[in-house]
Amino acid sequence: MALQDRLRTQVIAANPRPPEFRTIAGLDSAYDEDGNVVAAIVVLDATTLETVEVATAHGTTDFPYVPGLLAFRELPTTLSALENLTATPDLFICDSQGLAHPRRFGFACHLGLLTGVPTLGVAKNAWGDFEDPGRERGCFSVITIDGDPVGRALRTRTDVKPVYVSVGHLIDLDTACAQVLALTPEFRQPETTRRADQLCRRLLREISTAGTPSVE
Repeated sequence: MALQDRLRTQVIAANPRPPEFRTIAGLDSAYDEDGNVVAAIVVLDATTLETVEVATAHGTTDFPYVPGLLAFRELPTTLSALENLTATPDLFICDSQGLAHPRRFGFACHLGLLTGVPTLGVAKNAWGDFEDPGRERGCFSVITIDGDPVGRALRTRTDVKPVYVSVGHLIDLDTACAQVLALTPEFRQPETTRRADQLCRRLLREISTAGTPSVE
């Protein structure tokens, strides 16, 4: 917690240069009760949404599950997966929180600082207070923690539960939400993290049945 408090002062919630995202990567992790951790990164072409590269890694952890400290449980394996990429994507989208975090330093912020790449978080559940946004795709409401705006509840599908978007690093909230909408032509979740989630689930099943995943 002390490390998060110290590092959060380095987060830049703005675009330091005009954004040009040609490739966008989704990151996700999964783990079991035995301490196995798998991480998956799926890189998409930002225009066609076709998968252009996939990287995975398998590790272990003895760090306990503590709400708000997800990065310390998942980051080591995620960084191993990043090392398997042949090129650095222009944007990372994490299945986690960014600034919408009790100490304003969720997984997406931590990853952004470590990599120096624009990063945002798209969570399935909110950490903070918000009103239900309008029912149409593209509607949003502001998420606040202790009265401070930290993200948005964004409706990516009409009449479907919103996702919860917050800045990780080197991107502003308007740009982050625009990218999330561009990546959700059919489903609630962005194609990046949706595909990474599917891959993680498959890898974890392989561990439980065969003991070793097919790391790509």
